[in-house]
Amino acid sequence: MATAAQNRRGIIAMMTAMSLFCCNDALMKLAREAFPTGQAVAMRTGFAIVVGLLMVTMMGDWRKLRLGLKPIVLGRGVIEALCAQTFIWALGVLPLANITAIAMASPLLIVVLAVLLRIETVGWRRTVALAVGFIGVLIVMRPSAEGFSLAALIALASACLVAIRDLMTRMVGNEVPSTVISLTTTLIVGMLSLSMGALETWQSPWRIELIYLAVAALLVTAGGFCVISAFRNTDVGVVAGYRYSVVLIAVLIGWLVWGETPDKIAFVGIALIVGSGLYTLHRQRVRPDSQLKPEGDKPL
Repeated sequence: MATAAQNRRGIIAMMTAMSLFCCNDALMKLAREAFPTGQAVAMRTGFAIVVGLLMVTMMGDWRKLRLGLKPIVLGRGVIEALCAQTFIWALGVLPLANITAIAMASPLLIVVLAVLLRIETVGWRRTVALAVGFIGVLIVMRPSAEGFSLAALIALASACLVAIRDLMTRMVGNEVPSTVISLTTTLIVGMLSLSMGALETWQSPWRIELIYLAVAALLVTAGGFCVISAFRNTDVGVVAGYRYSVVLIAVLIGWLVWGETPDKIAFVGIALIVGSGLYTLHRQRVRPDSQLKPEGDKPL
């Protein structure tokens, strides 16, 4: 059991990570105003590869780089690449708060996938919570008489891909260092982005948005380190819930940068998503038979 001071440190680290990730999203949204999706992701990936190589070298994991060729690691990288492409495309169209709220449905989707794959059994409490969460997603997506917007559907597809990625991450053996997984994934994201870029009309990179992409790559890396710090020597069940602070941060950044403010109906949907996600996380933690406990809650 972690001390109150350790949990406070973990909560601060988690909220810092969410702030960094949200600032990354904002910079990518700004970059998308100048660059098409494939070019934006490919250019950010170029900076991220440099950071990834430095991390592998600093951690002394370069001897284990061959483990990045394991099928599960490569498959996870492909899913991550598709996540990046779909999310960044939708990010260029949807308000930041809306797409962030839709992305926060991924923990609920993980439970659904686990049930379909017979990894997890779900009682009536979590069934109700899942239903409430998905009602919230529908409210945020706001279908019109013509149906759902393409951007909202792609954002939801991205959330589904994130759920698949996170389940696959649990299947990667502990012998594969996180730095190797990260670098392998970054390389695959870059290759897919370049492939997409071949179908796009690339814009001149020599503009202010290039700096946005470089800073975004650093923010993503720093956010990853903060997440690791948040889960070390802390009560994971307490700290993990603070990842939902990203929704409030996204609302604030969207208002400050683009003047975007979700209306009352959207706020209701966001509240339903966050509330159901927090309750689902709580039930996974307290149920002794749950296979979806946060990693830090699992017995060693």
